[in-house]
Amino acid sequence: MKYPFGVMPTLFVLLVVPGAQADPIMECANQSGNQVEIGACLADIEKNVDAALEVALGFAMESAKELDTVTERKVVVAALEAGQAAWSAYRDRHCEYAGSTFGGGSGTGIAIRGCRIELARARTGALMKFTN
Repeated sequence: MKYPFGVMPTLFVLLVVPGAQADPIMECANQSGNQVEIGACLADIEKNVDAALEVALGFAMESAKELDTVTERKVVVAALEAGQAAWSAYRDRHCEYAGSTFGGGSGTGIAIRGCRIELARARTGALMKFTN
């Protein structure tokens, strides 16, 4: 299989998603104490994590296509697409809930973005388990 950027999938995730287990809000709070800077930091992290997620999804999709071809079935790609759509809907609803626990306060956006980052990091790792 030819990998994007010439990097093996697991190595790519390790390079692009450093500190995958760290709390993103704490990562940013350690760099700055004010909410504007924390929000900007989280925006940067989310952009990078979303890019890694897209690459991981691409790797998983390539593996799914290969498996469908080898087995002469058309089920793996469809299952991956349905799973990704369900995950995206879950992420959006769950993170809205996380933000709502701030009662509309100034930390709402930070909570939502931190939640989205945490879930995207987890999803990236989960998808990488299904790559060749």
